Amino acid sequence: MIRVGLVGFGMAGRVFHGPLLSSVEGLELAAVMERSTNKAAERYPGITVYRSLDAMLADKSLGLFVVATPNGTHYALAKEILSAGKNVVVDKPMTLTSAEAAELIGLAKKHEVLLAPFHNRRWDSDFLTVQKLLHEGVLGRLVAVESRFDRWRPARLTERLWKEESDSGGMLQDLGPHLVDQALVLFGKPEAVSAEVLRERDGAGPNDSFTIRLRYPGLIVTVASNLLSLKAGPRYRLRGTRGGYIKKGVDPQEAALTKITRVADAAWGQEASPAWGLLYVDIDGGSVSRPVPAATGDYRLYYAGIRDALLGKAAAPVTGVDGWRVARLLEWAVESSEKRREIVCDWSQEPK
Repeated sequence: MIRVGLVGFGMAGRVFHGPLLSSVEGLELAAVMERSTNKAAERYPGITVYRSLDAMLADKSLGLFVVATPNGTHYALAKEILSAGKNVVVDKPMTLTSAEAAELIGLAKKHEVLLAPFHNRRWDSDFLTVQKLLHEGVLGRLVAVESRFDRWRPARLTERLWKEESDSGGMLQDLGPHLVDQALVLFGKPEAVSAEVLRERDGAGPNDSFTIRLRYPGLIVTVASNLLSLKAGPRYRLRGTRGGYIKKGVDPQEAALTKITRVADAAWGQEASPAWGLLYVDIDGGSVSRPVPAATGDYRLYYAGIRDALLGKAAAPVTGVDGWRVARLLEWAVESSEKRREIVCDWSQEPK
C-alpha cells in the first residue's frame, strides 16, 4: 500500500485528487495539508491533517505527495518535495515556465524519484474516442483539428478567486495545459505555433481567452478556450479527406466527481448515447452520418499508472518532460501573441 499525502484541499484536491486517490487499489489517501480548515477530515474521517508542508514531509510513511494548490505555488512546493527525496504528482500546470519545469526534472533525476504532472484528460471519454478514430483512419488524411473548451462566464469568478490574479497564468495556464497535452499525445511536437492570448471580459485581470494553432506537415491543430461563448461550440471538430467528426459536450467525469468522495459506479466514465459524437463520411459524393459510440473514460487509470510506476511495474503514464513540453508550447503561444507572428518551435533544449 502506497500512502499518499495531498497538499491542498481546494477544488483540485476535493474534486479530483481526493476521490481518485481513494478509488485506486494500492493507494491510500493518508494525509492532507490544510493550513487552517478541516474540510478534508470531514470528507475523509481518519486521515491525518497537517498544517504545513514541513510537518507532512516529516511523515516517513508517505510514499507519494500530490500538489493540488494554486498554479503559482506548484513550482516552489514541488521543488521542496523533490529536494526532500520524495515522489510527487503536480496538478496542471506542472510549472508556469519551462525553465522551472527543467529544474524540477533535474531534481527528480538527482534524487531518483518520480515527477509527474496531472494530465488526467488523457483519460477523457471524448479524447479516447478521437484517438481511436485516428488509429482506425476512417477520416482519411487529416487536414484540420479543432479542440475547444468554451464556456459562458461573463462575470468575475465567485469561487477560486486566485484564478483572477495576475500570477495565475489565466485561462492559458488553466485549460491550456490540457488541450496542448492532448494535441502532443495525438500528433507529437509541432513545427510552429501561432496564437492569440487575450483578455475579453470587462475589467482588469489575466487572460481569459486563447486560440493556439499548432502547425504540422499538412495539418493545422487549433486548441482554444474562452469564457464568452453562448452557446459553446463543439468540443472537437475533425476534418479529413474522407470525412469529418464533430463532438459536442464535455466528458462527464468532472461533474460526477463533484458529488462523491470515491468512485463506486460500475458505469463510471460512460457517456449516454445522446451525447455521442457524429462521424460524417462521403459516399458517392453524398454525406452520410452516424453516431460513434464513446470510449469509456476513467481518470483512475492515471493514478493506477502512477502506482505501477512507483512499484517498478511500468513507466510513468505522464512524465516531467511532458510537463516541460506543455510549458514550452504555452510560452511560444504568448510570444506569438505578443509579436503577432508565427514562432518556429526549437525543441533542442528539451530536458533529457
